[in-house]
Amino acid sequence: MATSWARDRQRGGQDGAGTAARLRTAARVAGRSMACLAGGSLLAASGFSWYTYHDLKSGMTTSHAIEQVQQANAAGGGGVPPHLDKSVNLLLIGLDSRRDQDGKDLPRQFVADELNAGNSEIGGYNTNTLILMHIPADGGRVQAFSIPRDDYVDLVNVPGGHPLGRGKVKEAYDQAKYYAEQQLSRTYSGAELEHRGRDAGRAATLLTVQKLLNQPIDHFAELNLKGFYDVAKVLEPVTVCLKKDADDPTFARTAATPGGGSGFHGKAGVNQLDASMALAFVRQRHNLPDGDLDRTHRQQAFLASVTTKLKQQGVFDDLGKMRGLLDVVKQDVVIDDTWDLLDFAQQATNLTGGNVEFHTLPIVRFANLPKAGDVNIVDVPAIQATVRQVFGGGAQPGSGTQPAAGDSASATGGDASAPAADPSTASPSTASPSTADPNSAGPSTGPSTGPSGSGSPSGTASPGADQFAGDSVEGGAIPCVY
Repeated sequence: MATSWARDRQRGGQDGAGTAARLRTAARVAGRSMACLAGGSLLAASGFSWYTYHDLKSGMTTSHAIEQVQQANAAGGGGVPPHLDKSVNLLLIGLDSRRDQDGKDLPRQFVADELNAGNSEIGGYNTNTLILMHIPADGGRVQAFSIPRDDYVDLVNVPGGHPLGRGKVKEAYDQAKYYAEQQLSRTYSGAELEHRGRDAGRAATLLTVQKLLNQPIDHFAELNLKGFYDVAKVLEPVTVCLKKDADDPTFARTAATPGGGSGFHGKAGVNQLDASMALAFVRQRHNLPDGDLDRTHRQQAFLASVTTKLKQQGVFDDLGKMRGLLDVVKQDVVIDDTWDLLDFAQQATNLTGGNVEFHTLPIVRFANLPKAGDVNIVDVPAIQATVRQVFGGGAQPGSGTQPAAGDSASATGGDASAPAADPSTASPSTASPSTADPNSAGPSTGPSTGPSGSGSPSGTASPGADQFAGDSVEGGAIPCVY
């Protein structure tokens, strides 16, 4: 009996040990299964993100220009300090070109009737819009500086590129493209030559803006005239607000006049614009109190309107809507190849609802130089100090300052700016110089206060913030402009 009981106990102990062992084995198998499931889920999620990211960028023109800038910075040619945090600086480039990405002329009738922009011989490759946006690492208010296109500055080319000397900031793209194509045409032709030439122009634009502002540039987006039109076409009507009636009829180019006019017509107050009129709104510079400076404010107002409408339509939160928007505009938009659009979409909500404070770089005075024509004379160290103060701790003062373009030799016509492109070898810039009138309201010579679109300057905003005397619309998100 005792023996039987002992055998039973021994057998039970063995069974218990076996059960425990089996449980431990089962636990290990379950653990491995969970790990595999988790790993599989992670891989699936990563694969989805990869697919989504590449799906969004599929068919979009991307550029290696940022890599050229990074190489120049690493070699000391960029002359700007790095970020000290995870903030992002994004340069928006509006290209005054009537050609597609392969250098082919846009349809003449479309350029004349829809873009109200004459023909492909006008504008060349000048950058008529340059806006540097600073997206802070803490998700705070985005700060944006518009750079007037006729600011007279050092034009910076990539290391080894043809020196560009001094000129209007808008000319860096066109001149760098021209000189690069003189060399590249020995190896490339057609669309490939156009693509490589444009990348040279982008790199020079990025380096020029970096040196002017003494700020690093992380990403950029470039739109030509058709790109602006296509964005507006998707979102029309585009809401803008005018302080007063505006009328800018077009007039044809003749042997005696370069032609001009945007074709814009608008009434004081809120206007709902179709794509053609929205493009005319951002292009007008004649018949405005401050010419190009007022056009700069209009470009800011257009951006405010577009981002507000994108938020209202839920584009930033809806992958399908975002894909639909990009499918329409991707043929006319160029972005750098390091830009993660999905990550940016999460940050983009900071760009809406009045969370962007727009500024315009101040100028000292207007001047007319023998070679450069009408220019804006700027105080570069003062500009850099202002931008650094507004952007905050994203970058430290560095060696990127250049002498102020004041009454010294740099403002007396003794510039070494590159010559205009030879029409027989490249597509030259033929845009007429700025017609900002020194006898009008005068340049912005010092900081003003009040966030764009606030409607009532508070006197406490960051230095240099533009004042809009009229009311704003959409809860203060869209400012009223001239």
